This record gives sequence, structure tokens and C-alpha cells, in this order.
Amino acid sequence: MAQTLDWSSRADLLGAAAAVAMLASFAMLGLLRVRAHAEPGVRLRRQFSAALALATGLLSSQFILLSGQALPASAAFGIPTLLAAFALAAVAGLAVQPLATQTSPVRRWGVAGASSAALCGASLLALQSLAVEPRVTWHAAPIGVAFVLGTLGIGAVLAPSFVAGAGRQRSTLAALLLGVTLAVVNVELLRAAELAAGAAADPNAANLIGSEALTILALLGGPAVLALLLLAAVIEDRFSGLLANAREEAERAAYTDPLTRLPNRLMFEERLRRAASRADRADQSLALLFINLDGLKGINEHFGQHIGDALLRVVGKRLSAQCTEREVLARAGGDEFLLLIGANPDPEAAAARAGVLLADLARPCRIEERELAISASIGIAMYPEHGALSRLIPHAAAALSAAKHQGGATHCFFDASMLGGKRDEMELLRDLRLASERGELELFYQPKIHAPSGEITGVEALMRWNHAQRGTVSPEVFIPLAERYGLIHAIGNWLIDESCRQIRAWRNQGLRMRVAINLSVHQLRQPDLARRIGAALQRNRLDAQVLTCEITETVATDDSHDAHGVIDELAALGVHLSIDDFGTGYSNLGRLRKLPAEELKIDRGLVLDLATSDDAHAIVDAVVKLAHALGLKVVAEGVETETQQQLLRALGCHELQGYLFAKPMSARALAQWAMKQEGPRALDFRASLFGETRAVELT
Repeated sequence: MAQTLDWSSRADLLGAAAAVAMLASFAMLGLLRVRAHAEPGVRLRRQFSAALALATGLLSSQFILLSGQALPASAAFGIPTLLAAFALAAVAGLAVQPLATQTSPVRRWGVAGASSAALCGASLLALQSLAVEPRVTWHAAPIGVAFVLGTLGIGAVLAPSFVAGAGRQRSTLAALLLGVTLAVVNVELLRAAELAAGAAADPNAANLIGSEALTILALLGGPAVLALLLLAAVIEDRFSGLLANAREEAERAAYTDPLTRLPNRLMFEERLRRAASRADRADQSLALLFINLDGLKGINEHFGQHIGDALLRVVGKRLSAQCTEREVLARAGGDEFLLLIGANPDPEAAAARAGVLLADLARPCRIEERELAISASIGIAMYPEHGALSRLIPHAAAALSAAKHQGGATHCFFDASMLGGKRDEMELLRDLRLASERGELELFYQPKIHAPSGEITGVEALMRWNHAQRGTVSPEVFIPLAERYGLIHAIGNWLIDESCRQIRAWRNQGLRMRVAINLSVHQLRQPDLARRIGAALQRNRLDAQVLTCEITETVATDDSHDAHGVIDELAALGVHLSIDDFGTGYSNLGRLRKLPAEELKIDRGLVLDLATSDDAHAIVDAVVKLAHALGLKVVAEGVETETQQQLLRALGCHELQGYLFAKPMSARALAQWAMKQEGPRALDFRASLFGETRAVELT
């Protein structure tokens, strides 16, 4: 009598089999959820792990159901056939996965049918591995039912939304339904199997595993493997999430300004390219606003960098609050911002937008109990009217420079004529970098006159640039250029070395001339400035007193400036210190009293108006009296008339300097004048400037 395998008498086994199948479904779906940015190797590993989970769950579920059947006492299963069944089940797991990418209904159900056929084949092959004689026979109807149920179940639950990572509830429902589908397929296939009455172990079978061992593996090993696969998927997802977050944070940092949290220039240029591409397709225009704050440098110098940074954050927030969805704002660096206006603006709209921004930025800012007043300048370039995309930002920058030249706190549109000056500046900068190497820099020297006697007591070194094509270039042109582009340190070092070299050359000729040099604020920020000057003096075997360092009033008397340590080092070195351009700023008299300076130099602007302005006369008189009270020598520069000379002498100035006495001249001309009297005959050199080359007092 035939024996049909049945499971209805063991509901507990059915529940266990369904639980294992559901666990396999959870593991499989968890492994198939891979992040979009995952590497190909990770995707492939997860796909094979998902196939392994499905194969393990399918066969474990089947053998749990078989453990309740009345099999021969010595029943066993052939290992090669079981391995083949497991491999076929894994193939079924791989075949299931394309369902996530199939959008065509015909293809979807085709893939579901193929997967169901592979699953049914794997289960039948596992049952066929039962080593009994006579062999298992099959009923076609349950096999067909199993195939249909498998196709419907797989096609219904493995929708793209489930595999791609839909909501947790839908994903859980998909895993439950897939587990039930696997269990039902196994139940139907067990109904299809039939053993002959009195079937016994096949004596010729080899490579067997007992049904008891297989049941234990199914009950313990299968869930353990599935749990490990599921745990591995969870851990990998966690680390993948952390890595993805770190990558996103790194990308944000690469495209975000750390101070204002606005997009940086790199991000702005990418969005500008996209916006220009859209504008080209739609035949529309764009407007680019290049925004620069006026006076941030002064705020940094007077109140500190942290106040300037806080101000930039406030400006960033104000600009962000003004932006619309069709605009892109970024910080270009320093005190510069970029604003891109879309929506096909015309020049009138761009100008109106700039006016609104300027008015908003002009409102005072309160930072750390300080009310700071600022303004801004804006350069505007229109795309495509003002040039190609690659030139849009430079053209807006050129317009910004034009706005700055107009005094700031305004806006300018780009014009082709603006490029000429910028190109000329860049060419001049290129030549300036090579000027010292080419021997084009030269020092001229203007005498300083002892007011009571009219004798020459020293000179001031004034730099000239003898350009090969342009001729003599004024320091008023190239010194600001050098300061703006970072060349002032190299030029300043050349000035120090050349001045000391010339002093030594004169001393070797028997002329002990004191030389004054001008130090810029940028040089005073060099921590090694005093060491450089000391080395130049030592290299030329000079006493420090033969060199005068002139420092502007603004720098010397500003308590917030970081150059005071360098000034103290210069005083300790022994060089003569002079406060230049006195009377042009707001002096800190407390700081002035503590300065290690030896003289004040009255600005030429006050001297120019001395004979015609009562205010100028009063200021010069006050400066001279202040200097006398502090024990400082007073030097007046820019003396051009006899009246000015007489007034300055009457007020008590110690030294005078200007075209009235002598224009700046070369070192050779000055030496010839001093040694051979080939020069202005009305002036004499002090006798103390001549003689042995030893350190003497040169006052």
C-alpha cells in the first residue's frame, strides 16, 4: 500500500517550518537592501548572501516538515543530490532578485514563474535524494499547485518597493508573505511525494546523511546560519550608514564655507554651470552680483579677527534672508560674496536687487556690545551679454573694482573698458616680481636739513623702479600693488639690504650718512623684521644708529595693532625710530608717550597749507609743542617755499625736508655733491658726516 507524506498531524512542525521560512525571507530582503552608492563588490556579495539565505530557509523548512513523517527507520539522504538541490535553490534565490528591477508586468511574472520553478525543482530534488528502495513516485497535481502558488506569492510580495527599502511595515509584511509562500510550496510538494508500502533503505546508496542528523541541522543549523546572515546584514548596514554619513559630511565640508555655512566658491561654480545650461536651453539671461564689504580690513585691525569673523556671519545671514528660491548665494572667500540671480532678470532688475542688498548691508551691526557701521560694493555681470560663462566671475570682479574706485557703497555693471586697467595691472605685477632680479629697482636719496643751521644731516631713501618699457614708475603706483599681492615683503627686504649696503659704500668713501627708510604695516607684521635688519647691519659692519626706521602714525599709535612687539624689538636693536605722517590720523597720546621713538615727522599735507591756513598753522604748532614735551625731535617734510621754511623754523622744527632744498637724487650724485661740491651750492654738509669710518653720533 502506498504511503503519502503528510504534515497535517503535526501543526507544531508546520509552525516551525513556517518560522524558519520567514526568518529566511527577512534575511534575504535585508541583504537585498543595498545603499545606492554601494560598490559593485558589496552588491555582488549581498546578492549571493541573499540567495544563500533563501536556499537555507527553503531546505531547512522542508526537512523540518519531513521530521514528522513515518519514514523507514534507517532512512537517509544522498549528500550529492542534496548539494545539487541546495545549489538549485540558490539559483532560485538569484533568479528572484531581478524582480526588483522589472517594471513590465509580463517580465515580472515571467521572472516570478522561473523563480518558482527553480524553487519547486530544488524541493523535489531534495526529496528525490531520499535513499529508499523502491524510489519516490510523484503526483503531478500538487506539483502544479505548488508552482502556481509559488509564482503568485513571489510575484506579489517581491515588488520593487519592498526590495528598494520601503516602509518598515510593508517590508515586514513582504517577509511574512514570502515565508508563508515558501512553507506552502514545501507542503504541497510533500503531498506530491509517495513512498511504496514497505519501502526500505537502498543498500547500494553511498555518501548518505541520516534523517535524524539532517533534522537536527534543519532545526538548529538552518536558523543559526540565517541569524548570522541577518546579523551580518544589519552590522554592514550600520557601518555603511556611518560611512555614508561621513562621506556626506565630507562632501558638505568640501562645498561649504566653514565660517558662514554658505556654499563656497566651488559649489557656486557648479551651480552656475547648471544655471547657465538651463538658461541657454531656454534662451534666458542670468545676473551675477559680486559683493565685497567696505572696511572689513580696518575692523579686523582695530577690533581683532574674531570681530571680523562675527561680522561676516551676520552679513551671511542678512544676504541669505534676502535670497529667493531662484537665487544662489555663496561666500567666495575673505570679505567677498557671490549672488546668482535666475528667472531671466534684465539689467534694471539686477540693479534694483543690488540696491536692496546695499541698503540692507548698510544697517549697523551690533557685535559684542559694539555697533559697527559697514557698507558694501557690488559688481554686476549679465550672462550671456557680458561674455562667456568662464569669464562671468572675472567680469563681475572687474565691475566690483570699478565700484570701489568710485568710493564704494555703490554698484557698477561690467563694461569691456574695465578690462584694460586690470590687464595693465596684471602685466605690471608680472614685471614687478622680476624687478629686483633684473636690477630695475633703485634707491634715490632726499637730504634732510638741520633747520637752525641749514646743513644736511642725513637722507631719506626713496625707492624708484626703472622699468625697461615704462620708464620710471612711481612708488605710489607699485608699492600699493606690492602690498595687495604679497610682494611687499620681498621688496622691503631688498630696501633694507640695499640701504645698508649703500651706507657702507659711502662710509668707505669717507661719508658717514644716516639713512631713513620707510617700513610698511605689512613689514611690521613680519616677526623676524628686527633680526633681518640686525643681520643686514652686521653684514655691512654698521652701527644701528646710522639707520632710521620711519613708521606711520596710524600703526605706531594703534593699541589694537599686533606690530608693537616688532617696534619694541627695533628699539632694542638700537635703530633710530621716527613716527611718519604725523597729524593725518587720530593719535593715541597714551601710546605715543610710551613709544620708543626719537622723532615725529609732520605730514606734508599740513606743511603745504601752513602759510594759508590758520588751522594747519595751529596743528603744526601743537604738534611741535607736543614733541618738545615728549623729548622728541621734529621733522617737517614737503617744504617747498621760503615762507614755509621760515614758519617751521620759528615754530621750533629741528629738521626740514623738501624740494626747496633738494630733490631726491641717486647715491652717486649725492656722494659727488658731498665730496666734490657738485650740486646745490647753497647747502653744506655737516662736518660730522665726514672723517674716519667709526661709529659716531650723527645728530
